[in-house]
This record gives sequence, C-alpha cells and structure tokens, in this order.
Amino acid sequence: MVSRPKAVPKAKPRTKPAARTRARAKAPPPPFSAEAFVSTVGAGRTNANCKPRSYIFRQGARCEALFYVRKGQVELSVVSKEGKERVVGMVGPGSFIGEGCLAGHPLYLASARALTDAAVVRVEAATMIQAIQDHPEMAKLFIAHLLQRNDQIESDLIDQLFNSSEKRLARLLIMLSQVGTQANLKTVVAPISQETMAARVGTTRSRINYFMNKFRKLGLIEYNGELKVHSSLLNVILRE
Repeated sequence: MVSRPKAVPKAKPRTKPAARTRARAKAPPPPFSAEAFVSTVGAGRTNANCKPRSYIFRQGARCEALFYVRKGQVELSVVSKEGKERVVGMVGPGSFIGEGCLAGHPLYLASARALTDAAVVRVEAATMIQAIQDHPEMAKLFIAHLLQRNDQIESDLIDQLFNSSEKRLARLLIMLSQVGTQANLKTVVAPISQETMAARVGTTRSRINYFMNKFRKLGLIEYNGELKVHSSLLNVILRE
C-alpha cells in the first residue's frame, strides 16, 4: 500500500506593506494646541528674532499679518502728521500685536519696535482667521488677549484723564517692574529712557527727571546702572 504524502499547510499571507501603511495613516492627528500654533513656524507662519530698537512693523506699512510675541518687550508708538511721536503701549511675551489686520485695516496704525532682544512669530491674517474658525481653543486664546488689551486701554485712559503725571509715572514703573503688594524690590527688565517715559506718561522729560529724583530720594526706586522699583511706590498711586 502506497502512503500518500502529507499535505503541507498553507502559510498565512503576510500583511502587505501598503496595508500596514494604510493602518498607520488612520491614527488620529495630535490634538490642536493654540500655544503651539502661535509659537511655531508652519503654513502661513514664520519666525523672526529682533534686536533692541529694531522695528517689527512700521506705521503706514501694509497690514497683512499679526505677530505673536514669544520673548522680549515690544513698544507700540504712533507718529502724528506733524512728526510728534507718542508711545501708546508696551507689551511682553504672550501678546499679539498688529491684530488690526483681522478687522480689515489696510495699513498698520502704529509702529512696533523691540525694546529688548525679542522673538516673534508672524501669522498671516488668512491663516489666523482660519485657525480661529476651526479651533475653539484658538478663539479662546485670542479673545482673552483682546479682553486684556481692552482693559489695559481703559485703565490707560482713566489714568490720563484723572491722575497727575506723577501718579501716571508711578503706575508705569509698577507695570514695567511687575512689582506686587509684598515688600520687595523688582528690576525693570526692559531698558527704558526718560524720553520714552515722557512719551508714555504724556509729559516732558524734565518733569520725568524731577519725579524720578523724588522717588529715588524717598527710597521708592533705585537706579545704579539698572532701574529697580520698590513695592512701596504703590502708595503714590493710592494716595489722594
């Protein structure tokens, strides 16, 4: 009797590389991060490093993008038709500047200049609008910025209308140093000249010099190569 050869079991078909590639492609994309979006480069986003006193954009230039400040301090200023310049704001990390492009402004209404070494991300207007429409987290971050900016503008307006130039200077120094209510001494990180202080406060340089000397004699500030502000300067603002 002739024995029949045993049947050899069929090998299981191997997964084709294309099938494995399709399986990997179905993995969900990483969650959207608003902070990462405005802090990194990509489609419609470019990074720029700015040296002190260099312009990020100038008043009157085409307003096609906004900028997110990642590092450093930035000064916003406006020049009148007569050539008179006024500082209208100072912002730091986490702030947007040039956001008027989202409202359809054809030109920048102010100039932005770095006070210190700064790093910014330029975001094209169309790219930012799309991100706000597609991602609630992006809309939330931008709305929070607008609310904070609006509160700052209202506070500045009240300061200009009702406070003396001495109180306005004290408030500016407190903002620059971010000093709190606890008894301590904070250094103003961004260098600022008395001319810039005068433009920001809305007075003359001689008046700024007078008040700075007064604050120093009272022990409210120190100035020896770098400006330091004591929390007791708050009493100047609170004083009637």
